[in-house]
Amino acid sequence: MKRIIIASLFCATASLAETPMSGDAFDEYTRGKTLTFMENGQAYGVEQYLSGKRVQWAFENDECNYGRWYEDQPGLICFLYETAPNSPQCWNFFKTETGLRARFVDDEPGREIYEALSSTQPMLCPGPEVGV
Repeated sequence: MKRIIIASLFCATASLAETPMSGDAFDEYTRGKTLTFMENGQAYGVEQYLSGKRVQWAFENDECNYGRWYEDQPGLICFLYETAPNSPQCWNFFKTETGLRARFVDDEPGREIYEALSSTQPMLCPGPEVGV
């Protein structure tokens, strides 16, 4: 029983000690890719990373939203989208063996999204009310 508790504490401490990606590392990893993110096994959204730190984002089954990202401070990647130009969305990104993992800075501890799919194909962004 003690071994299980110690192992759990070690894993939790190791997780807290991880270093978030820098802006340069994030740009190098994401530029030219379209990444699909999941949370707890459920689709979360898709983001296409363009040149010049521009992005295109859509929550699952939602309209695309254009924006830009920047590194606010070391390891803190923030996004400003056209629909909320004064409300930065800031994340810590971590590179893992299976892709990116991200933690929203204003969320409850332990809540994360993770990269489920990577592509070099552009996002499909239908306009609002297509077919209506």
